[in-house]
Amino acid sequence: MRHTPWVEPALEAADLLVPMPLSGVRLRERGFNQALELARHLCPEKTQAHTLMRREQSVQQVGKSRNERLTNVHGSFWVHPDHVQAVRGRHVVVVDDVMTTGASLFEAARALKVAGAAHITGLVFARTPAHPN
Repeated sequence: MRHTPWVEPALEAADLLVPMPLSGVRLRERGFNQALELARHLCPEKTQAHTLMRREQSVQQVGKSRNERLTNVHGSFWVHPDHVQAVRGRHVVVVDDVMTTGASLFEAARALKVAGAAHITGLVFARTPAHPN
């Protein structure tokens, strides 16, 4: 009997995987984007590294409530003009390592929707405990 590996349905249905981008400062601190590494491991042929872009963020999200995080991250993401055509009408999976309140994921999805994505799925590998605020 031949074993067929299980594949996450969201990955099978996806046209492309887009890693959650880091700010330039955060990328220089870490030296790599962990969401990009996860996406490349999951489905390298569908991963597009420079589709979703992130503006520099001046306010840290740590310790903020969901509403504060939503306000801080509003307008932080955009789809690179060279990739708009690849997003339009497609099923896009946004890959991230950890989700706290979902504010960044929500805002990334909004930017992809503005660029014309037909369906957006968020795929995260860990979730922090609910914040009391």
